[in-house]
Formats: sequence, structure tokens, C-alpha cells
Amino acid sequence: MVDTITIFTDGGSRGNPGPAAGAFVLFDENKKQLCAMAKFLPRATNNVAEYTGLLTALEKAVALKAKNVKIYSDSELMVRQINGEYKVKNENLRELYLQCKSLLDNFSKWEIKHIFRDKNTKADNLVNRALDLRIDIEDEAKAEIDSQSNHLRLGVLISGGGRTLMNIQDLIKQKKLNAEVSIVISSRSDSAGVERVKKAGLPLEIVRRKDFPEVESFSKQISDILIKARVNLVIQAGWLCLWNIPSELENKVMNIHPALLPAFGGQGMWGHHVHEAVIKAGCKVSGCTVHFCTNEYDKGPIIIQRTCPVKDDDTPDTLAARVFEQECIAYPEAVKLFAAGKLFVRGNRVLTK
Repeated sequence: MVDTITIFTDGGSRGNPGPAAGAFVLFDENKKQLCAMAKFLPRATNNVAEYTGLLTALEKAVALKAKNVKIYSDSELMVRQINGEYKVKNENLRELYLQCKSLLDNFSKWEIKHIFRDKNTKADNLVNRALDLRIDIEDEAKAEIDSQSNHLRLGVLISGGGRTLMNIQDLIKQKKLNAEVSIVISSRSDSAGVERVKKAGLPLEIVRRKDFPEVESFSKQISDILIKARVNLVIQAGWLCLWNIPSELENKVMNIHPALLPAFGGQGMWGHHVHEAVIKAGCKVSGCTVHFCTNEYDKGPIIIQRTCPVKDDDTPDTLAARVFEQECIAYPEAVKLFAAGKLFVRGNRVLTK
């Protein structure tokens, strides 16, 4: 039991309404951080996000059996509403307001005060991380110590042999990647990748494009499976089918391409077709590109690129082997950066924190 917990809360929305997040940081009497969290909301207003941050903070304080709470927020409106100075007229806010007031009855003493944003940086940073990653964030203090602290639930899409998937799975088993493969979706039922997935004991779904009349129903089936599996990052690993990525998964789907995009990309440019084109063009350097996916082939913000030489006597097979060595480094690195909350999309660029 903690006598008094100090709470810093924040919330924000990009679009108002739009993607939003509410966050909190809890400290004990000795200013030791007890926990921190940001809750991602696919679509909400700034005010709903602010109240969500406060509500989740109060729920945590009750669970910790705190006697008293001191709350600080940079939302002057919410502070005044909780203190009874302003009425809550918005029905969407009123329910959250009433839940917060009900939770406050659990404490012997409570107070809530307004502070300026520069005094609320930890909660503010949590909100922005949740918005950039579009996932819930937990335990910011731990994340600062361990760059892999955010455990990821991965959805992996395959169409071929599954080598990239197995490389990721090996790193997970070696505890070099803080993740789990929650679901594998294959666009083929008879590939070597399917056999590898079954042998590894990973959950598998077959979703073939030819079984659906149009791309919309094909895409919905994929999205429904991924969302049901509660994935927070999707990895395309030799996936050859175009599908429409829903808004819930925007900037949460990665792909790796066996060339240095934007060169040698687009429809039909996969596997040996890419390496043949690179050799034919007389390139001296090739490599791989990890990027966030959009609803166009090989488009989207670039996360990581790694290079390798193109030798004078290269064949598509020898070049493919050299490029794959770089893929085995680049993809896990991109996943680790995502898990650590270090990737920020600005327009068509990915900035690394």
C-alpha cells in the first residue's frame, strides 16, 4: 500500500478527432516512478484523450491501494471540470468524467492542479510515442534502460519459402528480439514456407487471393485475422500479394525489398526479377530496403537500407545470396527500432530517435 501517489497525465489527438492517446506517469512519496503507460485510441478528440489518461491513471492508483492522490495535468479545461468549476456539457466526455469522479471517491484525499506542458514532459513523450507507433506503451522507465522493452506481437505474411520468417523466429528463440509470432498468414497452401511454419509450431492461416472475388474481400480477411490476433506489427516476409492496409495498421506494416528503393521496385519486381534487373543495369551496388507499406507496391517511408557490392561475375543467384545476408541484419534491426519506439514517420520520411 502507498500512502500518496503523484500522477502526471496528458492526452493528445492528431486530427481532433483522429488518432489519439492518453498517458500517465505515477510516482510514490520518494519520487520513485512506479509505472507509466500510454493508451492508444484509434479515433478520439483531444479532450477524450486527456480524460482517458486520467481515468487509466486513477484505475492504476486504486489497484496500488493508494490512500491519497495528487494529480497534475496540462489540460486546464479538464482540471477545472474535475474541480467543479466548469460543467461537462459534451456527452462523450460526461461518461469519462463520471467514471473519474467515481474513482476519486476511493481516496481519503485528492487534488488536481493545472501545470504547463514543459512541466509534464514524461507524460507528453508517452503520448507522442503511442501516436507514432499506434500501440499502447507501458513502463517508459524500463524502455529507457532496455531498448527492447516493448514486447511485440508479430503478424507475418508469407508467399514463399519462409526463410525471413525463420530468421526472425530464431532471433526470438535466442532472446535477441523481444517479440512473439502471433499469427502467420500464407497466400499459398503448398509452399515450403507453410511446411516450415507447421514444423515450427507457429499459428497459421491460409488466405489465397484466388479464393476471393476482389481485393477488398481478400484484404478484409487478412485484416480481420491480424486484428483478432492482436498484433502490433505486421512483417511482410516474401509476401507477393497487394492488399489494402486498413487505417488501424497504418505505419504498422513493414516490408523488405531486395534492392535499394525507389530503384528496381514496383509490380513484378520480386525475387530473381529484381537481381536480374540490377545486373542488367550494370549497377555496382545493390542491397535491401526495409520500409513501411502503403497500398502501392514498394512504396512507403524507408526505415533502413543496407548495401552490398555487385560483382562482375555475379548471377542472380549469387547476388541474391549476398543481398539476403544484408536482409537478415536489416529486418531485425528495423523491428528492434520499432519496439524501442525510435521510429517516427514525418511525411514520406522515417526519422530515428
